[in-house]
Amino acid sequence: MGKRKSRANCPFCNHGTDVECRIDMKNLIGEASGRICQESFSSVITALTEPIDIYSEWIDECERVNNHEEEDEEEEEEDVDRDDGYVPKKRVSTVE
Repeated sequence: MGKRKSRANCPFCNHGTDVECRIDMKNLIGEASGRICQESFSSVITALTEPIDIYSEWIDECERVNNHEEEDEEEEEEDVDRDDGYVPKKRVSTVE
């Protein structure tokens, strides 16, 4: 069986009908890629996987990464804002 294709908006450049999803049943790999921005995502597939499944996984992964980065930024802001006067002691080793 050959490749199946589907197109949708790219999560990176948001260009309409820019994403091309390909399913390679021989190697069990699905790939979604933006034709304009050249971003891509691939994952392992099963016999039941459709192109929309690959695209949905890509969108979910983008959201997960973006949410994780926002949490890291919030933690950094909290660390900077919290100044309780604590200064960690440095260990000094003496070698004779």
